[in-house]
Amino acid sequence: MQVEEVLAELGGAATRAELLARVPEGALRRAVAAGSVERPARGRYRLPARPWSEDRISPREVAEAGHHAALEVSGTAILLSAAAHWGWATKWVPTRPQVAVPRGRKVPARTRRAIDVRWRAVTNRDRDDGWVTDRVRTAMDCAVLLPADEGLAVLDSALREGRVDRDELGLAAAALPRQHRVRVTRLVEMASGEAANPFESVLRWIVSDTPGLCARPQVSISDDGGRIGRVDLADEELCLVLEADSFEWHGNREALEKDCIRYDRLVAEGWLVLRFSWDRVMNHQEWVRHIVRRTVALRDSRVRRHAG
Repeated sequence: MQVEEVLAELGGAATRAELLARVPEGALRRAVAAGSVERPARGRYRLPARPWSEDRISPREVAEAGHHAALEVSGTAILLSAAAHWGWATKWVPTRPQVAVPRGRKVPARTRRAIDVRWRAVTNRDRDDGWVTDRVRTAMDCAVLLPADEGLAVLDSALREGRVDRDELGLAAAALPRQHRVRVTRLVEMASGEAANPFESVLRWIVSDTPGLCARPQVSISDDGGRIGRVDLADEELCLVLEADSFEWHGNREALEKDCIRYDRLVAEGWLVLRFSWDRVMNHQEWVRHIVRRTVALRDSRVRRHAG
């Protein structure tokens, strides 16, 4: 059996001893070197977090795993497990089901290796169907506990679904403890149901603090030949477009041809287009931020000079 398969059976994380009881040491070393297994600490191994755009596991499977885990520990599915239940797209797919149990409850170490257990109070009012946080509580938990870019991706997905609105999220954010209120309120104000996917949401978060930039999602642009199309992010004053450029859109010659035509029309219409790959956005955020800040500063000076 492959190392990755053994880790998956063990819930996505295991000790060195647990793995070597079932796989050769050489296989473990090769898996780590190949990047298919991570070693976050001495003697500890785990499967890498999986990107939403490349993962083969369906949201239904993630939700079902969360359901089973919640029943196993008499807890509540939360965070990304709950988001999957609601059909929301997320930046990452969890490697283990995420479940909350009441504070003070003892959970065996073996169970914690298979389930990401959080000790958090969840009232019946915040629970749906007895085992999963409701939509608003799910959105708030993700905004509080996850990194900000991941939280924004979840809030965007929640608004995109249309079953909760910004007012509901705003009221819930206002009721949070003071240490979380400012951060979550800002995320709610930023959130947009117009965002197409988590890739775009994360890019929008990265550039959100760029001085002089006001990037709106899914802006429709036209020229004298008609509609060019929607771009991922655009600052209409600066005539600046930011594209979250996924490989899946350029997988054949026809798609590449359409994209080239679209790009040329944008440039001919006066738009400056920055294109960012999935890897840059997800794994090199400071690089993306630096490029955008330099471009905005240059673009702003030229636009102002031209206007003058």
